[in-house]
Amino acid sequence: MRPTLHAPHTFYTLRQAATLFALYLAAVSTVHAMTIREMRALDKTEKQGTTYTDYYLVGVMEGALEAHAQAVRAGASASICLNGRRLEPSMAKNLYTTELKRNADLYEADMPVQLVMVNALGTVYPCL
Repeated sequence: MRPTLHAPHTFYTLRQAATLFALYLAAVSTVHAMTIREMRALDKTEKQGTTYTDYYLVGVMEGALEAHAQAVRAGASASICLNGRRLEPSMAKNLYTTELKRNADLYEADMPVQLVMVNALGTVYPCL
């Protein structure tokens, strides 16, 4: 007997396929993340490069916080804890540049900006 489109088994298989496709898209988008080198080049060469990089860093910061929150909801242990402290979009660039200066020997130019931001957030907002 062929399963119909309304069969629970078929729905479960379609749901699995949709989930795998979403995970694939997430992995592909991660592969093309901006590197530290690309960020520096954009900041120096473009007419409005500083503006672009500032907005990019805000997005990276917000994305890192959301990804962390989602992982914690899924059962991972928390590594970033705001504990009621403020985190404003205007703080993104300072967090990034401070982390790069603090650990200059740790980061290579081909590492993703997201790595720096996640480490910065974990350093400034640790879970004690």
